[in-house]
Amino acid sequence: MKVILKEDIANLGYKDDVVEVKNGYGRNYLIPQKKAIIASESALKVLAENLKQRAHKIAKLKADAEALAATLEGVSLTIGAKTSATGTIFGSVNSIQIADALEKLGHNIDRKMIFVKDSIKEVGNYTATIKLHKEVSVEIPFEVVAE
Repeated sequence: MKVILKEDIANLGYKDDVVEVKNGYGRNYLIPQKKAIIASESALKVLAENLKQRAHKIAKLKADAEALAATLEGVSLTIGAKTSATGTIFGSVNSIQIADALEKLGHNIDRKMIFVKDSIKEVGNYTATIKLHKEVSVEIPFEVVAE
């Protein structure tokens, strides 16, 4: 089943993408939750016209994301966490702590845009990926230290 996404969905696609999904996923989740519509001929024509009219706005959003990525390029973070004597963290470091550390530096980044590959449960050096736009992402190195 082909559907047109109405919003960004992780591991599936971005807004206004036409994607192929299984019938049950489309009918039982995406369409009732208003996250997608069926990609009929008329819906595809409407989508093409809307994309054509929004091309300038989309280009501006991408340029803004690239400018923000350029300012984030040289940033490295240090995040303090409570640890045991062996260096294991009580709990874990996640995107919320990374977003707070970036906000202290003056960069207001939504935590939903920050992705960390593994759960961070030990002191050390790691990398987080910030997806600013569907075509623009930047990697931020950060170090977890004991408080």
